[in-house]
Amino acid sequence: MIQSGMTRRALGLGAAMTLAAGIAQAAPDAASYPALMQANGCTSCHSVSEKIVGPAFQSVAQKYAGDKDAAASLMQSIQNGSRGKWGRIPMPPHPNLSQAELKELATWVLSQRP
Repeated sequence: MIQSGMTRRALGLGAAMTLAAGIAQAAPDAASYPALMQANGCTSCHSVSEKIVGPAFQSVAQKYAGDKDAAASLMQSIQNGSRGKWGRIPMPPHPNLSQAELKELATWVLSQRP
C-alpha cells in the first residue's frame, strides 16, 4: 500500500510538471514581446495566441496573410486606432509613435503565424 501511494504521488507530480511545461510553452513570457509593445500597453489588450480585449496577434497575422498592403494597413490602425474591425471595442490610437516604431510593431505582429 505504501508503494502504491508513493507511485500515485509520483505520477501526480509528473503530470503536474508536464502540464506546467505545456503552459509555459504555450504562453510566451513578457520578454518575448518587443520592448516597444510593452511600453505602449499593447499587451494589456492583446496576446500572441489568445483574444483578450483585442484580437490575438496570430489572428491579425492570419487575417492579413497574403495582403501586400498589410504592414501599411496595420501601421495606420496602430497609429490612428480602429473601430469595428474586430468587434465593438475600439483600439485606441497611438499618435506619438514614429513611422519606424509603427513599422516595427506591424512587422512583428504580422510575423506571428499560428
